[in-house]
Amino acid sequence: MAVALVSILCLDRVGLVSAIADCLFSAGINLRDTTFAVLGEGAEFTAVCELPEGIGALWLQDELAHLPELDRRAQIRVVPYGFDPRPGPMGRITHRIEVSGGDQLGLIARLSEIFAQNGANIVRLDAQKLPESEGGRYVTRFAVWLPPDRAELCLAAVANTAGSLGLTSKTEELAR
Repeated sequence: MAVALVSILCLDRVGLVSAIADCLFSAGINLRDTTFAVLGEGAEFTAVCELPEGIGALWLQDELAHLPELDRRAQIRVVPYGFDPRPGPMGRITHRIEVSGGDQLGLIARLSEIFAQNGANIVRLDAQKLPESEGGRYVTRFAVWLPPDRAELCLAAVANTAGSLGLTSKTEELAR
């Protein structure tokens, strides 16, 4: 079985994930780690996929390009995945952290440095500036793996940094 990375950057629209997932399913492709995000008016779909025998990257890229939900500006890339598709222990999310408030230049850099100093691994990151009609708030969400012996210290540093910038933070610990 071949493993490929499928990456699509395109205009966002209703039914996009459904169309892509159905195309992959119809070809007998199994999805592993998969992400989707709206980025401004665009959208990004990325998945590590198990390709069945006889399905190649070029064929799959061509099939995806024919989806009516993807306009001609869509950037579609299907390439061999050169890493082990099975996540290691640091790929498991132990905490979700949200920091919100006014937009702060360098906030992601500051918080990611705190994680690095504490041996934490960022598994997912989402940052979004809400429209002025919704308060113009900036929301950053981290899904991280924290080493048990450093978790308390790391979370305190995140809360302290957020507080010193006039931001709010909240943390959810997931079952280990």
